[in-house]
Amino acid sequence: MENLKEKTAKNIAWGAINNGTTQVLNLIFGIVLARNLSEADYGIVALITIFTTLAGCLQSAGFSQALANLKPPTFRDYNAVCWFNILAGFSMYAILFLCAPLIAYFFKQPLLTDVSRLAFLAIPLSALGIVPNAKLWIELRNRELAIAAIVSLLLSGSTGMWLAFHDYGYWSLVWQQIIFIGSSTLIKYGFTRWMPKLPVDFTPIKQMFGFSSKLLLTNILTVVSQNVQTFIFGKLLPINTVGQFSQANKWNTMGHSFISNTMAQVAQPVLTNADNEEGRQERVFRKMLRFTSLICFPLMFGLALVAHEFIIVTIGTKWEPSVILLQLLCIGGAFIPLQTLYQNLIISRGRSDSYLRLVALQIVLQIVLTLSLASLGITAMVAAFSALNVLFTACWHYALQRIHPLPALDVLKDTMPFALIAAVVMLATHYATLSITSLWLLLLTRIIVAAALYFMVMRLLNVAILKECLQFIRKKKA
Repeated sequence: MENLKEKTAKNIAWGAINNGTTQVLNLIFGIVLARNLSEADYGIVALITIFTTLAGCLQSAGFSQALANLKPPTFRDYNAVCWFNILAGFSMYAILFLCAPLIAYFFKQPLLTDVSRLAFLAIPLSALGIVPNAKLWIELRNRELAIAAIVSLLLSGSTGMWLAFHDYGYWSLVWQQIIFIGSSTLIKYGFTRWMPKLPVDFTPIKQMFGFSSKLLLTNILTVVSQNVQTFIFGKLLPINTVGQFSQANKWNTMGHSFISNTMAQVAQPVLTNADNEEGRQERVFRKMLRFTSLICFPLMFGLALVAHEFIIVTIGTKWEPSVILLQLLCIGGAFIPLQTLYQNLIISRGRSDSYLRLVALQIVLQIVLTLSLASLGITAMVAAFSALNVLFTACWHYALQRIHPLPALDVLKDTMPFALIAAVVMLATHYATLSITSLWLLLLTRIIVAAALYFMVMRLLNVAILKECLQFIRKKKA
């Protein structure tokens, strides 16, 4: 148990370094790009995101998670999955290349034909990297994953900024994505020193397909869930409005994905390895819930607190309409890391069917809400979307209850105190700083005051999970 605890803490730390560094770099590159590109540039790229991401789901077919559930996967398993992904990736690119004019026609944006054909190159490039990425993830080699992500981001972000400075507009965003995926794939092959070989035996694909096919459908629905509003907005609203939503959603995603990705990098492998002792998996899961709540609620509620001054100071007044959208998204975004943990526990129990049903229900509700509120405008649609994210956490708990009984009261004790304290701290900080007129000073003051106040409250309440984190940090320094 101690070995698993130490290994989990170490990899969470590397995951935090990875996601923290990449988020800081994304923040810097995002600010520079947003100041040099227009709302329409972001809107154009946002319109095709759903196609790229959907194709990525189809090519991976959920085999990364299926490989993680094998104990352990063999070269034969990895080789079959790699060749399957390569064939699927290049096939998807060919199909989407031919469909590019239809996509442009649907959104009434002729320039999308050429933009799509370049952007879709990310699909075969990512197909090549799925197995080395899965291998590093399964082996909990988060240090190597961190290095690959940081180096790739530096290369792609620098290229995107150079292109933006030279007036390449939306092409800056497209090339940034292509270079990030291509360089990340190359670096991961270098770390794993693994290469596919011929001949290939696709028998493992057939054996894993029952489990992975449900994950495939789930991943497709998840992508639709994450991009359905942009897709609908692209059809119903002006391209500049789509760009404003895309900007708000980008900052919101950067916020909640910091903790979501950190935990996702270790959650499924750790939870799978913790199922060999009665009660052990539940203890690990609840500790992950407490750690996630400790971080995600102050982070997301804090982003909502400083949204106005952050947007104006960093990327300019032209993006001010995105402020209210960002604030609304942050409320729902605070609960996404918790849902990620539920999803990983359900998958680790081999119940990809339950995962599929829940995501399907969520996407249906999102589409219904968005379309039914379309006449009220983008703010009402985003507010409903955010509220659904909050309430749907209860659905994930109900799904887990059917697989692995876990008292709802225990979960509420593990999560809600952090949410309530974070909300009170942000409200107190808001009213305490209302008299500050300088936006720069207001931004810095609110960040410092909110962080200090939250930490003080946690220490005064003698919160156990915070004490464990501090002890771990002191131990590493020693």
